Amino acid sequence: MDSADIVIVGGGIGGCSLGAKLASSGLSVLILERETEFHDRVRGEWMAPWGVNELMRLDLYDAVMANGGHHITRHIAYDELITAEEAELQSFALNIYEGVKGALTIEHVILQNTAMTHALESGCIIKRGVSKVEVTHGSDPRVKYVLDGESLECKCRLIVGADGRTSTVRRQVGLKLEEDPVDHLIVGLLIDNAQDWPEDLQSIGKVGDINYLIFPQGNGKIRLYADYDLAGRNRFSGASGAANMLSLFDMACVPNSRAIANATPIGPCRSNPSQDAWLDNPWAEGVVLMGDAAGYNDPILGQGLSVTLRDARMVAEILIQESQWRSNTFLPYGEERKERLRRLRLTAQYSTSMNARFGDEAEATRARARQRIQENPELQMILLAAFLGPEAIDAKFFENGFQEALFA
Repeated sequence: MDSADIVIVGGGIGGCSLGAKLASSGLSVLILERETEFHDRVRGEWMAPWGVNELMRLDLYDAVMANGGHHITRHIAYDELITAEEAELQSFALNIYEGVKGALTIEHVILQNTAMTHALESGCIIKRGVSKVEVTHGSDPRVKYVLDGESLECKCRLIVGADGRTSTVRRQVGLKLEEDPVDHLIVGLLIDNAQDWPEDLQSIGKVGDINYLIFPQGNGKIRLYADYDLAGRNRFSGASGAANMLSLFDMACVPNSRAIANATPIGPCRSNPSQDAWLDNPWAEGVVLMGDAAGYNDPILGQGLSVTLRDARMVAEILIQESQWRSNTFLPYGEERKERLRRLRLTAQYSTSMNARFGDEAEATRARARQRIQENPELQMILLAAFLGPEAIDAKFFENGFQEALFA
């Protein structure tokens, strides 16, 4: 039987960034990854400025930038309810987090490979193509798995579940997510040859029956997203899905959007549920969960990478500082994460109410809300949580009744 201080199930961005930090401190780390090759997951390609700060604290920033990381420095919310000129008057710079140039974009596969290379160089042992993972938690943690047809087992001091939304670690230790209902979907598509769109500019807004999101990656590449009603769930599926999506991006109220509508799809067009899920106590004896395995924010905000990197940094710091690892070791992490996800959940609800509710009644509610914001701009302060981090915003914006008053 092999042994290690820590076995991390999941060799994605979270698992590898955590493993690298731990291995650099002298701990022995085994990372088990199911995929032998990473693939476009149609998400996880935009990093908020507060997430970029976490990337820096995990010593990954330079490697990411060397492998194609791209900073977006401006945000303009072009929208059907206002003119382009009005939207541009309300633009803001994204270098709002001290020491960070702006939001960061990069293809998910490149980011995964960069994180894995960093973990290997830091001293982690990584095994890919692993299947049939079985975890035993408690006072004597161990992980069984199959690799190349051989059954193997590793004894350890701690198991980390970094294995995504459908986490097998979470299921096997009996932890269950709380989930909001799904009432809309988000579709994503990577495009190329959109050089006429400014590469330093991101835009988010509502036009017709979609909430669009435009995140350039540099050199003519852009990751597009669109939230749309659940009733049209097959709208962007099949061979015509990408063309159907691109046709929506020739928007009169969005300057240069024709460059996007005429661009070339270079990845799958795929939809995912747009919902929140959370776990108040993401640990059990001998196990701690992180990233999507511990709960996730509605992708309408694009917070997945930032949340995961904060998780990795916090768990790493706890494990490095504490010599004895027990369940209560992770109380500070659990308490901070619970409040972080709660605030992001409310921010996502705000964004959904503003941009991802469809129909005449929703449009009337949205128009009233925009008028109230014009009279009192403080009513939209909650959105800064998505850029500066939820802890940076005054708690009053997350109190019960705040959003109800805005959208009444």
